[in-house]
Amino acid sequence: MTGFRTRYGASPFHLLLVLCSFALAVYAGLQLFKGDTLGVAIWFVGAALLHDLVFLPLYTVTDRVLQGIFRRRRSAAEPSRPVAGWINYVRVPAFVALLLLLVWYPLILRRVPGFTSYTGLPADGFLDRWLLITAALFAVSALCLLVAMWHARSPRTKTDGSLPTAPGRKEN
Repeated sequence: MTGFRTRYGASPFHLLLVLCSFALAVYAGLQLFKGDTLGVAIWFVGAALLHDLVFLPLYTVTDRVLQGIFRRRRSAAEPSRPVAGWINYVRVPAFVALLLLLVWYPLILRRVPGFTSYTGLPADGFLDRWLLITAALFAVSALCLLVAMWHARSPRTKTDGSLPTAPGRKEN
């Protein structure tokens, strides 16, 4: 068993899960292609091109602009602190909110005629819910940032349990 773990890098259970996920993906792909094969293939190619030619440059430029803003706001006293760590508190909620918008945009923008007649569910409220979820994501991210900043500023204890000495003072 240790020889397998050494060669593969993980347990046999991990390999089993990976193989099962591949089998599930192949099954889903075959089921998807049973209908409109050409339409699905065009959709996949179009989605890849749209991502690579439009979305990737767009969110790369946006990320660079945010890094520039955060880099300028950083104080001169903290030149060694990495910018990318703090930007993730904006990146993650923005990514999740945009992903939710991408998945649910027809309902958020009310572009689905007959949604209520097909499902029996009301079609209104999706925009309100998406805005609330987005606000909650950014609020939780801001709270996480505040906690991280609080932990970064709090005095750290030494491994022996004593408190750190003040700057400029020598320890007895």
